[in-house]
Amino acid sequence: MSSPGRFFDITATYDRQPFYFLKTFGCQMNENDSEKIAGILEEFGFLSTNEMDKADLIIFNTCCVRESAEEKIYGWIGELKQLKENNEKLVICISGCMSEQDKTKAKIKKSYPYVDIILGTNEYATLTDKVCRVLRDRIKIYDSSNDQTYDDLPYINRKDKYRAYITIMKGCNNFCAYCIVPYVRGREKSRLPEDILKEAKSLAGLGYKEVTLLGQNVNSYGQDIGMNDAFSELLNSLSEINGLERIRFMTSHPKDLSDSLIYTIRDQKKVCSSIHLPLQSGSNRVLSEMNRNYTKEHYLSIIDKLKIHIPDIAITTDIIVGFPGETGEDFTDTLYVIKKAAFDNAFMFKYSKRSGTKAALRTDPVSREVIKERFDRLLNLQNSISYEQNLKMSGNKYEVLTEGLSRNNKNVLTGRTGSNKLVHFKGDRSLIGKIVTVRIDDIKSFSMGGVLTDE
Repeated sequence: MSSPGRFFDITATYDRQPFYFLKTFGCQMNENDSEKIAGILEEFGFLSTNEMDKADLIIFNTCCVRESAEEKIYGWIGELKQLKENNEKLVICISGCMSEQDKTKAKIKKSYPYVDIILGTNEYATLTDKVCRVLRDRIKIYDSSNDQTYDDLPYINRKDKYRAYITIMKGCNNFCAYCIVPYVRGREKSRLPEDILKEAKSLAGLGYKEVTLLGQNVNSYGQDIGMNDAFSELLNSLSEINGLERIRFMTSHPKDLSDSLIYTIRDQKKVCSSIHLPLQSGSNRVLSEMNRNYTKEHYLSIIDKLKIHIPDIAITTDIIVGFPGETGEDFTDTLYVIKKAAFDNAFMFKYSKRSGTKAALRTDPVSREVIKERFDRLLNLQNSISYEQNLKMSGNKYEVLTEGLSRNNKNVLTGRTGSNKLVHFKGDRSLIGKIVTVRIDDIKSFSMGGVLTDE
């Protein structure tokens, strides 16, 4: 049977070029997926719009890592009912992690029947075909597949002209007790290194200065296809690409972080001296119940090794506050590790129950009041540590990739150091996309101010 999108004239349906509205929720992986979705749609004949009431196709690329994220998204979906009633040709599509959950499909069928398509995270290549089927046959398409694929999708609508995401692997094999990702993203599947290098070379040829490699656990890249130490080898190969000046990656799992990776960050100038290394808890008991497969002692030994071999490295982390059964002693252990590790920044989350995970079966929740008190203590501690870490940079000069204008002051430029520190400085707009030298002279917890220098 022929694919309807192959012969369907989308412009004839509307007597003009149609518009799509795409809203992204969640992580960098979703941001990268949205770029692929946008590329597919624009190649097919759609134009982008920031106005939902002007759109002929509305897509929400969703996240379900936390309950609050799902509730927010359902609120957005609810607002589409009136738009659908006013425009019978409007097509509504829900994609992303929520689309892989059976409970999402059931809820949409029952409470949001005006949604036309539920699109799986590995089905972007089928999007235009499904849109055409909805328009042609007036049907709903709620089936989705979790089969891992790496289609050669177009990358047309990247948000940034100088920095780009490259997905190097999908899925996760770790099954942390609190995490829904393995259930909605599937098992780990690595992309072939030659395909990654081809994409990176293409980006460098287009003038991109920096790439960020994405995966749920980049440290295990290549293991599913029989490659040993593949991630370090990939970083070394990417470093040889002319025109590419910076290489970042996320996220790293502590249990798989090798000495080889540490040495690669140290030795390869293009690999940025920053790493995101989720801790989640400083309690060995809680780490075991989370199924994290490392201890606080092992984690701190990694931190020590990173700082010995890469003295200027910036280390960020994730912390979950209030995992079921977390005691005051467990939380004290977390505070200890936070102080000992001296993270440059930490992303802190209040525990969110995710149906289908092992932790969701626990019957020993921590009260909201206790979680809030612990969260506030942790936040205050990390803010002070972040400030102290940034203070070490005062008076020093750093290379900064100029990203654009500051959101708060259009007369000020903003960019990041190799250690991923945000820096604001005055300069001409012609510097956007270029790496410049800035001397740091103003310190805050989450950003710094500086002055351009000639060195």
